[in-house]
Amino acid sequence: MASVIQTLKEDWSLSASVAGFLAVLISYAGPLIIFFQAAQAAQVSDAMMASWIWGISIGAAVSGIYLSIRYKAPIITAWSAPGTALLVTVFPEMSINEAISAYILSAVVIFLVGATGSFDKILRWIPSGIAAGMMAGILFQFGLELFVATNTMPFIVFSMLGWYLFAKRFSPRYTMLWVLLCGVTLSVLLGRMNPVDMDLAITIPTIIWPEWTWNATFNLAIPLILVSLTGQFLPGMAILNLSGYDTPAKPIVSVASLASLAVACVGGITIVLAAITAALCTGKDAHELQEKRYIAGVANGIFYLLGGLFAGSIVMVFSLLPKELVAALAGLALIGAISTNITIAMKDDEQRDAALITFLATASGMSFLGLSSVFWGIVIGMVAHYVLNKKRLLSFT
Repeated sequence: MASVIQTLKEDWSLSASVAGFLAVLISYAGPLIIFFQAAQAAQVSDAMMASWIWGISIGAAVSGIYLSIRYKAPIITAWSAPGTALLVTVFPEMSINEAISAYILSAVVIFLVGATGSFDKILRWIPSGIAAGMMAGILFQFGLELFVATNTMPFIVFSMLGWYLFAKRFSPRYTMLWVLLCGVTLSVLLGRMNPVDMDLAITIPTIIWPEWTWNATFNLAIPLILVSLTGQFLPGMAILNLSGYDTPAKPIVSVASLASLAVACVGGITIVLAAITAALCTGKDAHELQEKRYIAGVANGIFYLLGGLFAGSIVMVFSLLPKELVAALAGLALIGAISTNITIAMKDDEQRDAALITFLATASGMSFLGLSSVFWGIVIGMVAHYVLNKKRLLSFT
């Protein structure tokens, strides 16, 4: 234990800490809004809502810190954003107790998928160009939102863009720190911060007993398993692999599902491998040296730990920031990841057309048969790849 702490001290960096903080910031300021919508649909109390936030934050914190230190990679875990969106559609017809049973069932099934190594086999079957096209499609909308934000906050957003270019040229390691300071300073000076009543208090989680029903199994558990595996673990592993980390999916899926099981009864929905926010921590902006970027994963977990302990009150801090500022931060922070994935997707002549089809399908935001554009982007891209590549088609048949 002492050697681990010593290594962390030696490898710790401000840039990696900022990357981890931004990943938490964007998660709380973005996907957490869906969680609030689900809570309103379920008509839960403030105490229950705080318990939900405690669960997803602590689950993400513990699993992320452990995996990042264990495998020396920036492994960012979070709660399932598409899974949370499912909650909005099932409440109030489904009770909270039924939802908890669905959380438990999905965690068990996902654990079995991870423990048997099935997910690793799926990943080896997907060409790098297709995976990169999928990732570029996921991140594309965040790049667009940077410029959409200029419609309502042009001075602040363009100033952040200017500071980004300036810092990228003269202080690349701390680019996003300068951009964050610029955005927050201008928002305070121009009176654009959101008014929020602060009340710091330690959150005490509430135990919710599960109630198993067929309704919960078919309408929440099974869809939650599908969207977590295809919409979170799949792109999350693609980001790690494309960033040069060869960590197998088996331990990541297994640990995340065990964390899900641990926090299910306090309202914590499925813990998964982060996709979009993970891209903030795997590039050079986190650290010049690839082997030291794992600190971003540890820092991310620490900030989630603080968010869980103070739950609703810490979330209120993030609520101070205008949504345009958060959109601009996400867009600027992900420029490097978008560029990298587009480059990989277009590099191989044999994969280029299929990778472009994957990118377009994923970026479209389509939804078919209840499955997201991320899933269909991979499916359509893989079909295109095997049809267009004669050698691959012959070996497949």
